[in-house]
Amino acid sequence: MASFSNRLRQIILLIILTALGLLLIKELYIFLPGFLGAVTLYILSRGWYRYLTIKRKWSESLTALLFILSFLAVIGLPVYLMVNLLSPKIANVFNHSDELVQGLQSVSAQIKSWTGQELFTTKNIEELQTRIANFLPAFLNSTAIIVSNLLMMLFVYFFMLTNGKQMEKSFDYFLPLHEKNIDILGAETISMVRANAIGIPLISLIQGVFALVGYWIFGVNEFVLWGFITGVFAFFPIVGTAIIWVPLVVYLFSQGHNGQGIGLTIWSLLVTGNVDYLARVTLMKRMGNVHPLVTVLGVIVGLSLFGFWGFIFGPLLISYFMLLFKIYTSEFGPIHAIENPHEHGS
Repeated sequence: MASFSNRLRQIILLIILTALGLLLIKELYIFLPGFLGAVTLYILSRGWYRYLTIKRKWSESLTALLFILSFLAVIGLPVYLMVNLLSPKIANVFNHSDELVQGLQSVSAQIKSWTGQELFTTKNIEELQTRIANFLPAFLNSTAIIVSNLLMMLFVYFFMLTNGKQMEKSFDYFLPLHEKNIDILGAETISMVRANAIGIPLISLIQGVFALVGYWIFGVNEFVLWGFITGVFAFFPIVGTAIIWVPLVVYLFSQGHNGQGIGLTIWSLLVTGNVDYLARVTLMKRMGNVHPLVTVLGVIVGLSLFGFWGFIFGPLLISYFMLLFKIYTSEFGPIHAIENPHEHGS
């Protein structure tokens, strides 16, 4: 009876813990990008932090603050440049929305003369004008969420640095794996996060540079701005850079620059598009032995689950699945049963 009573108490406690955990996840889900960002920064900087605080005897709190300020400087400058480049363009769209509509109608008429299909109907254009009008409130709301996640990320990052050893020991204690497999899991996590956090932005930069060169060669106005934006959109798989260069090609054709449009299409397909694949095969394999298919599928899954940080944690999720499957077969599979028959007989 006592054993039954203890089991019942255990079940009730597990139900309460599960309910509280689900409630916390529901309420804090909006901050998930901030938590994932903190994990990324911790993994990238834990080696340097421990070197400075253990070997060099630096203050733990001051070193953590130094790392936070360094991150803000490294990220803040590109964001500042992006805002300076894009804000005049966005303001121009709002101030000259009628001209934008006329341009879309001109492009639609040109495409209809070639294909017989109307790209932008009157209804589509009216919907676009409504979306432009609603863009600013939505943008301000998303900006508030981004700032909140940034503050959460820095807050969590500080305590992950200053309490890193205790945190990692807790993971080792609670993970239901042998010590060898925990080490493998940790090494895989560090390798994948570093490869994606450094490799994917570097690949996007390479694509942006090659796109910029193409825009310059074929006479696209403000080619530096469009190259920068193309590099940003290179983060997204499958469509990626095509979101930018396809409209630019259509615009060139609509202005009668057919030769430039054909040239930019060929350059974008053969050079800008393929440099992405070549960089993934060489760079990502070298940095973390990451298969290109894992990266592409992982980013697709990750962006829908985790937002911006999905480009790191999506591929990591797929790698975890494959790695945990291997660990499961090694610890509980048929080979393990043959090698350790006494464990199953006891």
